[in-house]
Amino acid sequence: MKRIEIRPGYSISKVIKGGWHLAGGHGIIDQNKALEDMYQFVKAGITTFDCADIYTGVEELIGKFRKKYQDEFQSGELAPIQIHTKYVPDYSSLATLKKEDTVKIIDRSLRRLNVEQLDLVQFAWWDYQFPRYLETAVHLSELQKSGKIRHLGVTNFDTVRIKEMLNAGVEITTNQVQYSLLDRRVENSMSDLAQEHNIPYLCYGSIAGGFLSDRYLETSDPTQPYENRSLTKYRLIIDEFGGYNLFQELLKVLRTIADKYHVGVAEIASKYVLQKPMVASVIIGARNNKHLNNLKKLDYFNLNNDDLEAISKIIDISKGPYGPFYELERDKTGKHGSIMKYNLNES
Repeated sequence: MKRIEIRPGYSISKVIKGGWHLAGGHGIIDQNKALEDMYQFVKAGITTFDCADIYTGVEELIGKFRKKYQDEFQSGELAPIQIHTKYVPDYSSLATLKKEDTVKIIDRSLRRLNVEQLDLVQFAWWDYQFPRYLETAVHLSELQKSGKIRHLGVTNFDTVRIKEMLNAGVEITTNQVQYSLLDRRVENSMSDLAQEHNIPYLCYGSIAGGFLSDRYLETSDPTQPYENRSLTKYRLIIDEFGGYNLFQELLKVLRTIADKYHVGVAEIASKYVLQKPMVASVIIGARNNKHLNNLKKLDYFNLNNDDLEAISKIIDISKGPYGPFYELERDKTGKHGSIMKYNLNES
């Protein structure tokens, strides 16, 4: 798989193996199978992993993977991996969060992942009415200088708050954002900021939890309850886009384009995002290594102007979502925010 150097001496795979689907709310996880899948992904060149302190059990699982295959890593049989985790303080702690609280969670991630330094910590904050996000970002920067963290990133912040952190002297390496054919909110002022400060995007939701795939082409609207939390989240984004019928029209266009390149709808959706300015990687929550052959195909084609024009005809009549990035999800009383789990770091 192709790679990109996002900072001198630090490169990541253009496809990142997502970890959310290994956490709670996505069905029973076979640990041995999950470890074998990680091995196969690394062998295929997908060496970068995305996880979070609040993804129940996922940091520990990646730590077990590193331990199980430590001989292969040391011998060079397996290429070095990059582990991107997150720091997501509980909502209940935002008003009183102190540096020692942050240190505690960062130290826990180090233990879980069985590493001496975290490759990338992506900082998130639930509610701006609690202004300690800026102070906390500075605390993370201090932990970076102490050697516990190699690179700092952010996730689900808006442009205004990212500017505040930059002005406070926090060096932001990456910005993890939801970015897809269905959700292009980052293309507003955030992309200008990304280019000005060289903060590339790590993109989640690029295949909308699996909705942007052949599986849903020419199907009726699935009924609740959905089989996992990802589908619950991204079905709401389809509504913002313009509803299930317009979504089906988009899938038909994507399938026509996919036929040209002998790939699936998911690969077209992923490539669309990968070709956008400032996009470093897409995070794909592939549930097993059966998806590897399809993911490898991303290296061998690019969408041309005709493809992009056909896609734009559908996007141009979509209803949204609009507004600042992550504004909809930040409203705890709204349909997007009400499905979130806000206190997963409680011990």
